[in-house]
Amino acid sequence: MEAGKRIVVTGATGNVGTSVVAALADDPRVASVVGLARRRPDWAPPRTTWLAADVEKDGDRTITAHFEGADAVIHLAWAFQPTHDPLATWRTNVLGSLRVFRAVAAAGVPALVYASSVGAYSPGPKDHPVDESWPTHGWPEAAYCREKAYLERVLDAYEPRHPNVRVVRLRTAFLFKETSASEQRRIFAGRLVPGALADPRFIPVVPGFDGLAFQAVHTDDAADAYRLAALGDHVHGAFNVAADPVVGPRELAELLDARVVRVPRGAVRAAVAAGWALRLAPSSPYLLDAFLRLPVMDWSRARTELGWQPRRTGLEALEVFLRGMRQGAGMPTPPLAGRKIA
Repeated sequence: MEAGKRIVVTGATGNVGTSVVAALADDPRVASVVGLARRRPDWAPPRTTWLAADVEKDGDRTITAHFEGADAVIHLAWAFQPTHDPLATWRTNVLGSLRVFRAVAAAGVPALVYASSVGAYSPGPKDHPVDESWPTHGWPEAAYCREKAYLERVLDAYEPRHPNVRVVRLRTAFLFKETSASEQRRIFAGRLVPGALADPRFIPVVPGFDGLAFQAVHTDDAADAYRLAALGDHVHGAFNVAADPVVGPRELAELLDARVVRVPRGAVRAAVAAGWALRLAPSSPYLLDAFLRLPVMDWSRARTELGWQPRRTGLEALEVFLRGMRQGAGMPTPPLAGRKIA
């Protein structure tokens, strides 16, 4: 009988990492999960070992040692902040990822599953979906997109140099779950914004402006795509991961029992730019520029080749996320700490 798989997950204590670890720990084909994170959590899923690791600061030998004997590495470690210091995120996200990629090859790991993103895509259409062949040059002014696009080029060169490594890139839509709400509020809205404001009673209107159309997916559903990619020995290449429907002003208004009010896109950008310049809000206007230009993704390849299907709609993912914001939901991991532990 074939022995179970050993899977290593970097960034294992965040929004995506906790869902991926839980999905792997629940799969009988997985014998052990090794979760790497800068700080060990007070969370003990079955068959999981935690190791303290920092992909930015630990040396190649240290990371390689963590990967030895693994059947797959799922690389999720990523820093969104500080947006005012793009060199800091470059060191973590790009240089840290390069260290991970080198360590995978050095340790002889047969599979690398990398967390790419819709943010890697070049500006594209909102009125029809694009498949994985759409260019991945990102939006150059937004550090997040610039870093994701750069790593796509790195992997383009990495794959022919390391033909024994099966590389999978998951380009996910916006990822939400209830227990990630406190973390995501801090990252994107800032600590000064109370989660209680996510109550529909306080949101009577939704701004409608050009470009406000995006896809969301529940993080637990995305975690199933990571699980399938890691365990599918013949799976390789890029996969879009999203759920229906495309969310625009009308869908948001229905979710919040609000009404849509048209506003100029320039006014929205000016407000975001002012908040960012005054350090009142952590999200930059360049990230807004990128968001408004992201294409809608066709995720049929994930359905046909991965056998993946989301169990929840994008609106259901948003609904539980908003509930988590109101309740201060979280998990017993340092990144997901909330007002309450769920």
